[in-house]
Amino acid sequence: MRGWANCARPVLARLPVYVEYLAGVASLALGTHLGDRLPFPLRISRMASFRFPHSVALGLLLATRLSAQSVNWPAYGNDAGGLKYSALADVNRGNVGRLRIAFTWSPAEKAIPASENQKPARPGQFQATPLAIGDTLFLSTPFNRVVALDANTGRQFWSYDPQPWKTFGQPSNGTGFVHRGVATWSNGRERRVFINSRWRLIAIDAATGRPVTGFGTHGEIDLTADLAHDPTRPVRKEHYTNTSPPVVWGDLVIVGNGVGDRLAYRHDPPGDVQAFDVRTGRRVWRFRTIPAPGQVGNDTWRDSSWAYEGHTNVWAPFTVDSARGLVYLPVGTPTNDWYGGERKGANLFAETLLCLDARTGRRVWHFQVTHHGLWDYDLPAPPTLATITHDGRRVDVVAVPTKQGFLFVFDRVTGKSLWPIEERKTLASDVPGEQAWPTQPFPTKPLPFTQQGFTASDVIDFTPAVKAAALIELAKYRIGPLYTPPSLQGTVVMPGAIGGSGWGGAAVDPETGWLYVKGTNSPALWTVVKRATTSDTSDGAYVADLARSSLGVSFRDGPEGTARVGTLPINKPPYGNLTAIDLNTGEHKWQIPLGDSPEVRRHPALAGVALPEKLGVAGSPGALATKGGLLFLTGGGRVLYAIDSRNGHTLWEHDLGQVGYSNPMTYRTRAGVQYVVIATGSGENAKLVAFALTP
Repeated sequence: MRGWANCARPVLARLPVYVEYLAGVASLALGTHLGDRLPFPLRISRMASFRFPHSVALGLLLATRLSAQSVNWPAYGNDAGGLKYSALADVNRGNVGRLRIAFTWSPAEKAIPASENQKPARPGQFQATPLAIGDTLFLSTPFNRVVALDANTGRQFWSYDPQPWKTFGQPSNGTGFVHRGVATWSNGRERRVFINSRWRLIAIDAATGRPVTGFGTHGEIDLTADLAHDPTRPVRKEHYTNTSPPVVWGDLVIVGNGVGDRLAYRHDPPGDVQAFDVRTGRRVWRFRTIPAPGQVGNDTWRDSSWAYEGHTNVWAPFTVDSARGLVYLPVGTPTNDWYGGERKGANLFAETLLCLDARTGRRVWHFQVTHHGLWDYDLPAPPTLATITHDGRRVDVVAVPTKQGFLFVFDRVTGKSLWPIEERKTLASDVPGEQAWPTQPFPTKPLPFTQQGFTASDVIDFTPAVKAAALIELAKYRIGPLYTPPSLQGTVVMPGAIGGSGWGGAAVDPETGWLYVKGTNSPALWTVVKRATTSDTSDGAYVADLARSSLGVSFRDGPEGTARVGTLPINKPPYGNLTAIDLNTGEHKWQIPLGDSPEVRRHPALAGVALPEKLGVAGSPGALATKGGLLFLTGGGRVLYAIDSRNGHTLWEHDLGQVGYSNPMTYRTRAGVQYVVIATGSGENAKLVAFALTP
């Protein structure tokens, strides 16, 4: 008897944890409606510290088989660390050719006309990545509506409309009304859906679609409240916005914000990161991305510019190490992306990968990828958390792709780079009052995944006439290597405003440690001009001429060349690519042109010219990786590709009929069907498209 007791004692001691695990498995297996009401939420971190006895493991077998029927996509990047990876392999290399459209759903949103008390507004691109939890999809629409759909059919359960267009109309962020997703929180009994709509954070009951009355005031809080650095100058709500989803960690919901690049006035909205209690809406902490006196980094803002500069915001999606409670933030540019004469210094924490303690908001470590930014090189992509083998040992890392086309890889706990980073001399500025930083950080590994810098040898050259026209256009401007500053003459900058990497970021296969990143090769023209007049949205000495930021070669026809027949890119293709990088070694495994550019292929100046099979497509969206050995993405074009993750070969493609400017996702319902879903189109043509295997 004593022997039996000795054997049973460890099992009995851990019985509450076993029960908790079983309840969590049941929650996953049975779905949202029952699972959210179970009293024991699943806590993986507590399970990791022990081994199950064989008898208990056998008892869990049935529950595990049940849970295998339903596989969720519970966060923007699937897991909190943003791998954008699914362990599903129902759709795989062998059968992906049988993918067909299973259902579609349309937001059916229309433009809001101007009226006496209302400015006009219009829905923009459909950029959302839905969440899938227990056979329900939760997503945001361009107009920031939150909807719940049947994950099997696309039938709408409910919709909540925050009407963010009221009074102020269009947001001034350059993208118009777009929103990339929502976040959810559950305590095992209830689930809440959070959306950060312009200056409001709203909590919605996942079961009913109604605001949670106990959160803030009538279910929402004002994100600009008590945010101004100067109390006499309150934040202008119409200039504060959000396009990326919040992040939920524990009982906190953490948010960044967006501010339009065109806004460049003193005391414009700050980019402070804030965390709120998921139940009450009480603010728990706030991190100032432009440090105040006495805080680390304040001395990098000369002439007291910290007191009036704004922006320096986290507009892109971000990630969290759930077990350690560390949040990783890709911080953007400060006020006036292209002229820093009024913010001399390195400007921490602008254009910085910032690691904070999620509990308190205190800085753990940081690395600034661009000093005193002048190129609109805000960090656009969510930092990706992975575990790899480096120098013979397992390392938890954070990898962040940049607009420059670099991939920085750090130990996620210490902030130490896996490979050396060199501070290299860069060119000076010729703009009056500007003091470009004399060096910039260059990682020695991995190699860049997009073109950097621009020379005459980079111009489009399909025909002698096209090349000659491109060289004539190029001669008007300043050119040079990466980090050649904007100028009064105009500087051709490569990569341009959308990267390099865009907000779609990277995907990682955790089994191989390979990272897949979409890149864009599209230059920008940054011309700095002396401001002629002061306005309430621009009061700097110099501003960028954004009306001339795109760069192309124009062609005309007809009498004396009066009829314009369109432009071609000034650079040769590919205009977009997909690169596989082994995070274990830092080596590129393969790179392919991704997508095509029909407007280039059909241009009259190239009629009859033999062009490459794929010209590549410029765009921000990234990839979804699966255990089935597939990568799904559009890269910003109208074709959804399934690509073999081993070698970059295209195995399947589907013309969506319109641009799919979003990150796809996948899930499996309780019926045992795996779906691949992507948001497409814009405005009244926006449509969610779901694919599944045909018999």
